[in-house]
Amino acid sequence: MKHPIVLSLCDRTCRAVQPWADAGFECWCVDLQHEPGVHRVGNIVRVGADVTQWLPPRRDYLFAMGFPPCTDMSVSGARWFRKKGLRALSEAIDVFGAVVDRLEWCGCPAFAENPVSVISSHYRKADESFNPCDYAGYLSDPSAEAYTKKTNLWTFGGFVMPERRPVAPTLGSMMHLLPPTPDRGDLRSVWAQGFATACYQANAPAHKEVA
Repeated sequence: MKHPIVLSLCDRTCRAVQPWADAGFECWCVDLQHEPGVHRVGNIVRVGADVTQWLPPRRDYLFAMGFPPCTDMSVSGARWFRKKGLRALSEAIDVFGAVVDRLEWCGCPAFAENPVSVISSHYRKADESFNPCDYAGYLSDPSAEAYTKKTNLWTFGGFVMPERRPVAPTLGSMMHLLPPTPDRGDLRSVWAQGFATACYQANAPAHKEVA
């Protein structure tokens, strides 16, 4: 019997799974920007695939998460919605729907992430929300994530929202100050490591047993 795995969808950087991988868990990260196919480096397996077409392997799952692109749904970009057209919005919602379908199928604690977006109108209101500075206290250098960027979570399967260790948001809303470069979306989507660590500690089986 293969060991249970951690699944992360629309995950280019694999930062969200790093605490799980460091603890010895096998982690699968699926994203179109990975090299096509399946490639393993240590405990992280990168899968280059379209999440709307890809089906998870038949394994037991410890934890799952999804980060569907928000560019065409975030209310911060609402002034450009008409120029993008209906197809951009419908395709973005289709990706979010595919992520939710797969998270629910895994049958384990899970969350889908997005900023403040139209998903709350088309699907349902988010279950949880946070700013990176709310969890920066989990880092050895809390100042690295002392910024605000409201993030919403839609949760499934008994997901446990971790306890906050906040620091003052001395960096402000720095993500809004990024220049309009081609990789701006990727830079804005880099996952907060403080929350990643806190999420692991709140949801990993070993930590639950100790608690």
